[in-house]
Amino acid sequence: MPVEFRHHDTLRLFAEIARYRSFSDAAEALNMTKGAVSYQVKTLEADLGFALFQRNARGVKMTPGGLKLLVACQSHYEEIEAGILALKGVSAKTLTVGVSTYFAARWLSPRLMSFMQAHPGIQLRLQPMIRLFDLEAQGVDIAIRWGNGQWGDGDVTPFLPCPAFPAGNAAALETVKRLGWEQAVSTFTLLRDHDDSVAWTDWLNAAGLPHRTRRDTLIIPDPNVRVQAVIDGQGIALMDTLIERELEEEKLFRLSPHVLQDYGYFLVRPRKAASQDCAAAFSRWLQTQ
Repeated sequence: MPVEFRHHDTLRLFAEIARYRSFSDAAEALNMTKGAVSYQVKTLEADLGFALFQRNARGVKMTPGGLKLLVACQSHYEEIEAGILALKGVSAKTLTVGVSTYFAARWLSPRLMSFMQAHPGIQLRLQPMIRLFDLEAQGVDIAIRWGNGQWGDGDVTPFLPCPAFPAGNAAALETVKRLGWEQAVSTFTLLRDHDDSVAWTDWLNAAGLPHRTRRDTLIIPDPNVRVQAVIDGQGIALMDTLIERELEEEKLFRLSPHVLQDYGYFLVRPRKAASQDCAAAFSRWLQTQ
């Protein structure tokens, strides 16, 4: 008998643990003991032949196998929910959009009401993400990602050109004025969003500046944290017009007229994603915004 039917209740328990990221919290929510929860998970892991969670001091972290199982469970339960709604005469589809909290707060959220009004049959679910990769494993139907669009892990559609430029605080601006860019850039810590980012290399090429091997780089994946780090003088970063408020308040300054013209925000769809019609509707709506 397939694992899914033999362990239906255990799979529901697994989904709850994944939601709470804690055996204790899941046990409390389900009115079970932590020992019973742990036993059920061990039984499921033994049957599957791989671990679902890694235990740590803060709770539990999902393994790659656990993430894949979660996606399968979510898809299964969404189908059941859609079937129940259909029996009730209600049509609803869920679209999971992976997005950084930075972009959601500064651009997307204020516009979402118009999408919900135009598509009342689509239930939109925003999934906050810092690293907008491994979309399929995270159960994301479509993601909004910053960069130059040169990615091979999905179908990429440009929708919001947003040229990137170096930004820094008042002290960084003064350094550029005093030394000039070629000398000043060697004194700055360059903040990046991930360790294999080529954005700074692209910008140096666009600005006609020499490349130097350097160790003074700092990786800060969260854009909100990166903005604050630049304000606090921890380095400079490539940013765009979404920092308009900080520019107006003179917390941040544009440090150069040179920009990365082909950078901006792109829609990325994992090639095996579900909700094709919903994603297409969301994509079309974004193009109008």
